[in-house]
Amino acid sequence: MVKGEGQRAKSEPRTGGQSKTPSLPFLGSRRGLGLVIRNTGNNYLVRTHDGTDISCLAKGNFRLKGIRSTSPVVVGDIVKIDTNTDGTAYITEIEDRKNYIVRRASNLSKHSHILAANIDLALLCVTVRFPETTTVFIDRFLVTAEAYSVPVYLVFNKIDIYDNEDAEYVDSLIHLYSTIGYKCIKTSVVTGEGMDEVRELVRGKITLLAGHSGVGKSSIINTLQKDSTQKVGKISDYHSKGMHTTTFSEMIELEDGGFVIDTPGIKGFGTIDMTTAEVSHYFPEIFNISSKCKFYNCLHLNEPDCAVLQAVENHYISQSRYQSYLNILEDVDEGKYR
Repeated sequence: MVKGEGQRAKSEPRTGGQSKTPSLPFLGSRRGLGLVIRNTGNNYLVRTHDGTDISCLAKGNFRLKGIRSTSPVVVGDIVKIDTNTDGTAYITEIEDRKNYIVRRASNLSKHSHILAANIDLALLCVTVRFPETTTVFIDRFLVTAEAYSVPVYLVFNKIDIYDNEDAEYVDSLIHLYSTIGYKCIKTSVVTGEGMDEVRELVRGKITLLAGHSGVGKSSIINTLQKDSTQKVGKISDYHSKGMHTTTFSEMIELEDGGFVIDTPGIKGFGTIDMTTAEVSHYFPEIFNISSKCKFYNCLHLNEPDCAVLQAVENHYISQSRYQSYLNILEDVDEGKYR
């Protein structure tokens, strides 16, 4: 049984017998509950309240309850597990999720892919070169985070490798997103700039680290966690895209307290389960101005006396953000994945 699936905030199995960590008090006093800390396809590593890690399978009936997801159980889920006398263990129930980050599965347009659940904070790693993170990708992630009430910081990484033109572009992006209300940090694992701030941010929290392959997620984790053995990949010369080094989602415990969820690099971020009318609600600057539109159901396309269109024309709303809004509307209207 899965509880709370799909609700947005706004509109080979064996047991591991060794206790690896202190207890997890947020699991409460109920026995049989655990936290999913790794997802490797059909196998899930679950940490119990006393710190024991148990390898589990999910009961087959999860896929019979209308869950159109590539994986019904995800890292960050609090789950109920049953352990058999032969040592095998199964996940039988998922507790209510307070939030999650979800995107449209690349090759399955009607399916979703949930990156992680029960997140206190998301750090979206952005690079303007090697590889390039487009504003469309940033905005799609931010829209989904808004829809599911996940706080986001934008981490502009690799600032040590940029020339003057790149550095100016980074500053312009930071000005854009900080004006909207998003917190931004410049980071470099080489010089250490910004890493103390990141370390303080993630302390005691469950933090999702997301972004394209090659933006430096694994290097950031290595810096945050001295004992981490995350692989660091090289950049493909042909596409200037990061080579995938993380092949499954994993929750890594930090020495200073808290967890960081490392996820495989994301090439595209298709939105899902949004209606045309509510897309604008997840662009804060568009939503705030939309109250001044002549029509309450204005979609900000070509309607007369549209305050949003006027704001775009007068540069109060950036053209890139408005273009991202239109781009997501195409997803909703046509079911496209971009």
